Amino acid sequence: MHRSPIQHCRECGAAVTYRLPDDGDTKSRAICTVCHTVHYENPLNVVGTVPVWGETGEYVLLCLRNIEPRRGKWTLPAGFVNGGEDPAAAAARECFEETGLIVRVTRVLELIPGREHERGADFVIVYLAEVTGGELAAADDADAAEWFERDALPPLAFRATKQALAG
Repeated sequence: MHRSPIQHCRECGAAVTYRLPDDGDTKSRAICTVCHTVHYENPLNVVGTVPVWGETGEYVLLCLRNIEPRRGKWTLPAGFVNGGEDPAAAAARECFEETGLIVRVTRVLELIPGREHERGADFVIVYLAEVTGGELAAADDADAAEWFERDALPPLAFRATKQALAG
């Protein structure tokens, strides 16, 4: 999800210019040339789940990416949070969309900062989850969804996935 520079004011539609705001901010911002509204770019947030299975949670559910970046590598069921959406609900939604499984989010597992690629998130919130229903079937941007033993993981797509599974 590449963000294009802001070109027009969200308040009045006039052109913006990039400059330092008058409030002491040290970063150049899009500022309206007419109404002087300062436009801040909010961070992109991704949520994901680590669905576990087995008596001790020794199996984790992963999805094989069918989109770039890192097509053909494995990752957690994850995706962007929609505006106004509860992050835990978004994580459960993304898991269902990609795997066909209904999960119950049990707790926050990791909060991982740092954009890994141009279209990536600024923050990844990873939840531990347990499967409560549905049928396993890859969909959306996943070519496959499979259970893996924690000590026999396939090639993983992202640093955030590796970090979440290491914890």
